This record gives sequence, C-alpha cells and structure tokens, in this order.
Amino acid sequence: MATIPTPTSNTQSQRLADFETLTGALEYAAAGNAGYNFYDAKGNLRSVLPYQTLRRNACASAQKLAGLGLTYGERVAIIADTTPEFIELFFACRYAGLVPFAMPVPVNLGSHAIYVQQLRGMLESGQASAALANIDYINFLQEAAEGSRRLRWVGTPDQLGKLPVSDLELKPNHPDEIAYLQFTSGSTRGPRGVIITERSLMSNLRGIVRNGLEIRPGDRCASWLPFYHDMGLVGMVMAPMVAQVSVDYLATRDFAIRPLQWLRLISRNRATVAFSQPFGLKLCTLRVRDSDLEDLDLSSWRAAGVGAEMIRPDTLRNFAEKFAPAGFDARAFLPCYGLAESTLAVTFSQIGQGFQSLCVDAGTLVDKKIAVRLQAEGRKFSEFVNCGRPLPEHTVKVVGDTGESLPDLRVGSVLVQGSSIMTGYFNNPEDTSKTLRPGNWLDTGDLGFLFEGDLYVTGRRTDVIIVNGRNIRAQDIEELAEQQPEVRTREASAFGITDANDVTTIVLVIECRLTSITDRQSLTTRLQRLVYMAFGVNCLVELVPPHTLPRTSSGKLSRFAARQGFLQRTQLTDQLSAAESRDK
Repeated sequence: MATIPTPTSNTQSQRLADFETLTGALEYAAAGNAGYNFYDAKGNLRSVLPYQTLRRNACASAQKLAGLGLTYGERVAIIADTTPEFIELFFACRYAGLVPFAMPVPVNLGSHAIYVQQLRGMLESGQASAALANIDYINFLQEAAEGSRRLRWVGTPDQLGKLPVSDLELKPNHPDEIAYLQFTSGSTRGPRGVIITERSLMSNLRGIVRNGLEIRPGDRCASWLPFYHDMGLVGMVMAPMVAQVSVDYLATRDFAIRPLQWLRLISRNRATVAFSQPFGLKLCTLRVRDSDLEDLDLSSWRAAGVGAEMIRPDTLRNFAEKFAPAGFDARAFLPCYGLAESTLAVTFSQIGQGFQSLCVDAGTLVDKKIAVRLQAEGRKFSEFVNCGRPLPEHTVKVVGDTGESLPDLRVGSVLVQGSSIMTGYFNNPEDTSKTLRPGNWLDTGDLGFLFEGDLYVTGRRTDVIIVNGRNIRAQDIEELAEQQPEVRTREASAFGITDANDVTTIVLVIECRLTSITDRQSLTTRLQRLVYMAFGVNCLVELVPPHTLPRTSSGKLSRFAARQGFLQRTQLTDQLSAAESRDK
C-alpha cells in the first residue's frame, strides 16, 4: 500500500475522453502516474490505486472471472463499497467481456430484511450469473442469492483471487457492446437496470470533461458520492480516469457522520472539482462549526457541481455564505441536470459563472403552467435554478400533455434526445416503451421549462398531486413541514391517496422523535393548519418513528415506497379495528 497520494501533476499528455471504450481509456491512463486515493473517517490516507495498478489488477481479475465459465455479455453484480476492490472488479468485468452492475451498500443497517430484498430484486432483474461483495457485506449477498437458479458463483474478492487463472485472451471491447447496467435509484418506483453501451458512455464522458467541466492539466477531484449512484460512478470514477486526473475519496457513510472531512480533503489536496447532491451541501452548512473554518482553504475549488435532485437556491446561498470565510467562491457553483437513462449528464450551466435563478409568480405557475417572471414585490413566488444547456449531440425540449413542443416559460414534460441516451431497460420492454418515445426521445418524468436555451426543472411529474383540479407539488408540502423545528430535513414525505370515489387526499408522513402525546398532537394540528393556509386543502398527517420512511439507494426519500408503506399500515390498522369490533 502506497503511503502518499497520487500526484495532481501528471506525467503524460492529457487526452479528454477521445477514446472508443472505457478499457481503451484505461490503457492510456495507465501510462501516467495519476489515480484513485481512498481516505478513512479521520482523513488518513487508507489506500492508493494508480491507474497503472488498476489496469494490472483488473486484467488479472478478468482472467479469474473467465475461469468461472461465464460467457461474453453475462452480468456480474458487485456491491459497491468505496474501495479499490470495487473499481478493480468493475474494470475486470469489462476486460473479460462481462457486464457489471453496482449494487448499493445498506443505507441503514437496521433494515436488514429490506436491504436483502433490494439486493434480491437487483440480482433477479439484472439476471446476474455471478455476484461479489467484500467481507462486510457478503452475508447480505449470500442471503439475497439463496434460491437463485441463475447465479453460478457468489463470493468475495479474496475468494475470487484464489481461483485458477484461465487462458482466456482478453480482447478489446466494441463501442456497441453493453458497458454496464445502471440501476435507477427508484424514487417513485422499483429500480430498473438502465442499459449503457460503451458508445453512449464515452459520448457522455466527453461532454462532461470537455464541455461541462472544461477539465485542464492540474485539476484534481474529491468525492464522497457512492459508487453505486450514477453521479458517483460516471462523474467521479470514470470521468477523472478518462481525463487522467487524480481523485480523492471519502466513503459516503463517513461523509454523513462528519462532512467536514470532505472539505478538508478539498483544502489539503487543493482539489478543483467536487460534486455534491444539494443535501450534502446542506449537511456541510449545518454540521461544520465556525471554528473549523480557520483551518480550511477552499479557494482552489473552481467547479462545485450540484445535481441529482431538485436544487434549492437557498441551499446554495447558505453554503456560499457559510464557507466564504474559508475561501469558497460562489462563482464555483455549477448546477447541472441529468439522469441514469442518459448515462449521467444532460445539461450543464456555464462554468465559472455561479448559479443563476428565476423568480416566477407561484399562482400562475400552478394554475396556468406558465413561468411568469415576478414583476411586483409581495406576491408569492417560486424560485428555480438554471440548470444550463444540453451537452453537444443532445437536445432538450419541453412538451405539453398532447406531445406538442412548448415555447419558452411554458411548463411541461422534459424530453431529451442524444447520443448518450439508453437503449432501454434491461429485460423490461414494457417500461422501455413507456420511457422512450418515437424518435428516441427520452421521457425524463421531470417537469420544467426552457428560457433562452437554458433548462429550469420545477419537479417530478409523478410528484404533482392533483386535488380538486389544483396541481400541488409534493416537495412544496414537504418543505413547509421541514420549516418546523421538530421536523428534520429529508424526514417528510408527501403524496396523494385517491379513494374509490376518485377523491384525492394529501398525506404527509413525518419521522418524529417527540414522545409527549400533547407535543405530537400540537405538531399534527399545526402542520394541517399550515398546509390548509398555504394550499387551501386538507391534509392527513401521520407521525412515524425515525428510519421508517424508505429511501432509495442514493439516499433520497422514495415517495412511491412511502405511499405503499402508508397504505400497508392503514390496512393493518383497519384490520385490527375490525377485529376489536368483532371481539366486542
């Protein structure tokens, strides 16, 4: 194990993703001295994986995988902890002509059964022939694999290393091959395996490193993003490698406990590129003490990418204000928009310009689906962040309910067309046909509008609750709840329930730590009053214990699963009430 991180200054001429395949890019990067660096929770360098070592180890593991008797194109599932072993196994699959897919580590170790069920669903959906996990998670994987008729081998990287070496000749990959499957995080439904080809992957990576980030010699990345998430895997594992720059990693769980360590990595190693979901920035703002700022120097950070969920302007403003004394420049903010079905990125805002936003009349937005720029003070407004323009070889359009293209400032469904769009969901033609429209237009499921060529995302189409003809955004209700001192960020989930008479009721489920009956009733009554005052509708509030609300593999709340959980709890309550009535 190396004792020093890979250098920022590379020894080879920089090429920005001008390769046909991922392994082709690694063959070039391996001639330099850049690579991956892994840090522990205390900020100590744990292990180093130069690209040249990655290539050597991946090729060796490819020969081991070939010894399992897997045929070209079969799927290999890997639990994606933040370790060198995961990256080596991922690239080993590609060298062996196999199709890897990353599976999540457990978000909450208390949810054993839920996690095993999630793994089992992915193994079945991806039709995996082999599966690997490190020693920390192998028991979960073995439990999930029980009864599988397709899986032929389940084990750890160490167990794989003890297998005999095959004499398979490692052949170059082809651009039209499937590079990997990316499972969607499943915010509104069960996860699906997105088919990513080598061609679409390299197209997206070129757009990211050349046009989105404008990567240059001397750049260095720092990341806490999970490897099983598209922004972590494509944006912070593959993109640095195809541009031959070094990257420093902090495990996601370590970041969640102490986000200051991520900022210290940026400061210590003079990182220039680091991405986060908005909640990560909010976590930094809340958890980092003012006294910690004295030891931070964030002046090197030129590209502070933000994406993967709705971007709130106040989240960015608060972060910039908090860390300005540590040298953070708000012009580094780089809002972007993307999704797994487009490999990763779709749009980037202009680098070096910070974030821009539009304030629009809230009433007109809801009632007429038009983003009217605010003209007078005092009116209720909604503010949306500019997510920028499409990458080269990509087009974004906004369409109405009947599929017609809408003009600027008209809110509709966001559709994307381009060279990095998926070919479909693996073994799921039904969902593929629903998502890919004629002309290979990808229906993102998001709502938004265009203005002067830039995209503004206003929410998820499936997250709009229609009550008495009114469109109410679920996230607006959740934000209202989170403003209460008893409700923590990301512990509120709103959705609609429609009964047999076609009457829709808004349900707000809150993870609550209050134990006093009086305090709980006070919070419930206050939330109901606030929702009625803000939206003119009644709301059913349910208080549940912490860790009840289901989360996706990327840590986001799943409204679809929250709704299912509420219905199950309600049905159980009704059954118990009926039983009690019979007993009487």
